[in-house]
Amino acid sequence: MTGVPDTNKPTGTPTPNAAWPEGLSVWATAQSTGPVQRRGRYVPQSVKHPARMLPAIAAHAVAAYTQPGELVFDPMCGIGTTIVEAIHAGRDGLGVEYESRWSDIADANIAHAQRHGATGRGSVIRGDATRLTALVPAALQGQVALVVTSPPYGPTVHGLVRPGADGVAKYDNRYGEDKGNLAYRSSLAGLVDGFTDILRGCHTLLRPGGVVVVTARPWRKRGELVDLPSAVLAAGTNAGLVPIERCVALLAAVRDGHLVARPSFFQLQQVRKARAGGVPMHLIAHEDVLVLGKPLSQETGTGVVA
Repeated sequence: MTGVPDTNKPTGTPTPNAAWPEGLSVWATAQSTGPVQRRGRYVPQSVKHPARMLPAIAAHAVAAYTQPGELVFDPMCGIGTTIVEAIHAGRDGLGVEYESRWSDIADANIAHAQRHGATGRGSVIRGDATRLTALVPAALQGQVALVVTSPPYGPTVHGLVRPGADGVAKYDNRYGEDKGNLAYRSSLAGLVDGFTDILRGCHTLLRPGGVVVVTARPWRKRGELVDLPSAVLAAGTNAGLVPIERCVALLAAVRDGHLVARPSFFQLQQVRKARAGGVPMHLIAHEDVLVLGKPLSQETGTGVVA
């Protein structure tokens, strides 16, 4: 792979680093923290979104799987990270976002990027991504080179915290109040059904040989591990996509051959509680990156180009 961020560059500019060998399935995408990656590159209100993708992950995927001028799409774009990194890399970016609050911030981030030298074009459509073919102009069907996205995890995993008189209080941990949002489906099966519908729409938008990159991580619900990455793979194959690669995007920095973890408060709290109860749980230091493709030939289902 290419597109690993250069830690010698100014903060907030995740760009490819030729010092890292190509073809790696491990992406070193957390050499700097999320706030440092976004500083000056995204508008300040971006921090309020509960589940922001690391800019370096989106930048890596764009550099690895597309060429300048191609179209990159995110069906659940949130604050527009995928689009911002695409247009900074000279690609065009298109997103769909269900919540108007986040789509407004995505618009602001796109305008901010273009004021700071991004050469690509970017835009956001407000709507339900489970109905992509009804939202996206028909002229774009078969035109997308790359989809980069992540399914929602819900408020139990994300958010910010502040200390208070009664302990730690959580805030900015919800996508919105509309229960039609995919994030609020009550079961993993419901989430996967909705995500499968989204990937079917992405299949229609992709050009033959186009690629889908989905980041996902498992989480625990009442102590039980929820294997979201495997569910994402099943959703992709049910949508007609073909698995190409399974990579790892580090959420920890690499320093002198060692990983420097950057866990969230929620991860630390969960691991500490588990260990106190005798369960040898460890911190998750990566996101799974599921890479799937649209076959070049619909008849044979073969010939995916990555």
